[in-house]
Amino acid sequence: MTTLGNRPNTALVVIDVQNGVVGQAHDRDRIVANIAAAVEKARAAGTEIVWVQHSSDQLARDSDNWQWVPELAPRATEPLVHKKWGDSFEATDLESVLAERGIGRLFVTGAQTDECIRSTLHGAFTRGYDVTLVADAHTTEDFSEYGAPTPDKVIAHTNLYWKYHAAPGRTAGTVNTEELDFAAAAQS
Repeated sequence: MTTLGNRPNTALVVIDVQNGVVGQAHDRDRIVANIAAAVEKARAAGTEIVWVQHSSDQLARDSDNWQWVPELAPRATEPLVHKKWGDSFEATDLESVLAERGIGRLFVTGAQTDECIRSTLHGAFTRGYDVTLVADAHTTEDFSEYGAPTPDKVIAHTNLYWKYHAAPGRTAGTVNTEELDFAAAAQS
């Protein structure tokens, strides 16, 4: 039901699941396993997977911290978007990658919940995409020493508000990895 014209296709977006991003993340192994399961479901259904990779002073390109975690292996045929900002659309080619493939519906996974995941959810939604957050396939580090809630609460709060997010002509929501059905998503 996206507000974008001629965009019937769906994509799984995997954001920043890099060594230096999720190395100290909350529940890292379970979340990465869920993301890997989502990737396999998307591949089995023929759903596009778009990989988003962050670079910064702490994540210098080609460094070990910048690399994808060993459990995930993007295929050469799957698009890769490089970014430097929280919102995966900001100053990147993500929009053109999605437009070329007729994609109007996104399933979002990755890290960090309180920065790049939230920014990309809102960035996509305001641009007209239908956006579903995979509720058990995103994580963050513990920033509570800086006044933030603990990671489990950041994740729970993000899942809660995105589950009920709404706007005219677009859909939002959450789904758990086990319930992901890309074939059904393609028909809705």
